[in-house]
Amino acid sequence: MPNIGRLRYVDAPASSTERPRGTLVLLHAFPLNARMWEAQLALADSGWHVIAPQLRGFDGGAADPPATSVDDYAGDVIDLLDALHVTQAAVVGLSMGGYVAFALLRLAARYVQALVLADTRSQADTPEGIAGRMRLLQLLEDHGPSAVAEEMVPKLLGQTSLTTRPAVEAYVRSLALASSTEAIAGALRALMTRPDATPLLAAIHVPTLIIVGEEDTVTPPAASEQMQQAIAGSELVRIPQAGHLSNLERPDVFTAALAGFLSHRV
Repeated sequence: MPNIGRLRYVDAPASSTERPRGTLVLLHAFPLNARMWEAQLALADSGWHVIAPQLRGFDGGAADPPATSVDDYAGDVIDLLDALHVTQAAVVGLSMGGYVAFALLRLAARYVQALVLADTRSQADTPEGIAGRMRLLQLLEDHGPSAVAEEMVPKLLGQTSLTTRPAVEAYVRSLALASSTEAIAGALRALMTRPDATPLLAAIHVPTLIIVGEEDTVTPPAASEQMQQAIAGSELVRIPQAGHLSNLERPDVFTAALAGFLSHRV
């Protein structure tokens, strides 16, 4: 995995046989890491330079200093793009990655050529959501990352995946176990303190695709429908038989939707 200083990322250069299309940045979910995008790296064969940043501390990376806000993650993405001399990119964020994409729009919208919001929401955490994250922080402190994975994996996957896709469940669990206690704690604090991004929606004027698994109970389809109504000209794709990790649960359908959007709108 290449790195620039402490900035680590998965890198799939555009195929030399295809006309260069631009840069595609994939922002991962919590508590997973950039390796969750393995199936989508195939978009390099269509001429996209695909970059999947490892957000601070995830997948064995150093978490010093640990993240304290989604702005820390967005700042790291900006630093990585600058280091790679990327001035604009199509940005895809799933779950926590969507929150980082919103922070990127708030801090430096000039980098965002197009936007894909997958299985995410614009609202800040509710008091109940904050209480849930505090409970996870305590669970993490008491029992480590394995306890967080045990708690979260059944919620991240749709019912179809839980009953018929044991390999997907095992892979998600392995990704969730690959990060340190410090990285997971930093992310939980960043998630519970993120600002409400709903006021940003009406100001988004780049091509936008919203994707949601029909079985997503963490950020249900209704949240995606609200974003689609608020972002002028945006498109909404619902993926059947998928939960909160739709790119892993139905990689063929997710990648096809993403490829179609990139081909026709970007």
